[in-house]
Amino acid sequence: MTHPLVADALFCAYALLMACLEIEIEAAHGWAERLPTWYRTSGAQARIFAVLSSGKPLTGYHFFLLPLTLLSFHLPFVFGSPWSAARELAVMAAWVSWLAAWDLLWFVLNPAYGWRRFRRESVWWHRVWIGRVPLDYILALVASLSVAAAADRLPGGRTVFRDQVLLLGSFAVLTLLATALTPAYRRWYARMHSPELDQRHEAGVQPPPGPPLE
Repeated sequence: MTHPLVADALFCAYALLMACLEIEIEAAHGWAERLPTWYRTSGAQARIFAVLSSGKPLTGYHFFLLPLTLLSFHLPFVFGSPWSAARELAVMAAWVSWLAAWDLLWFVLNPAYGWRRFRRESVWWHRVWIGRVPLDYILALVASLSVAAAADRLPGGRTVFRDQVLLLGSFAVLTLLATALTPAYRRWYARMHSPELDQRHEAGVQPPPGPPLE
């Protein structure tokens, strides 16, 4: 079995890489706002998703991406880790909190946002806030701890709650580290996205990329 601290380090790296990947995909326009994907606010699927996500619209991008990340959390079972109800609940608790960590890191690192613009008036897709915190983050925290506590009562689950608390602490430390490293990341981002370094023309790709982040 993987040591909890090793697992937490992998979860943190996964959240960080996903945040950076989405910044490359979405740039300043969160929630797939300008991606070539579909948007739905009506219909059964969209209504269910809105309930689960505090009113967010359902997009084709998230319709496929979120189940993909959930499946990735189950890969240990594919590679021989024994399944149990307690382990399943542990996976779900970790996944729910990881979603919030991934989302927050997107804001922290994104040159178009950062802590300065992490506010209700600048983030239209987080529709419900409690003070300076999106409701989704609070619900993720409560849900992950509740699910972990339920796993603690099942056979083989006596350390799940403790491990989930450690994971939440790891995400908090990661956020602080990401905040400290944000200036270096943004300098690298600006350099990599500078028009003079872009080599699409050498690859035969047209038209050239759009304007940099505002």
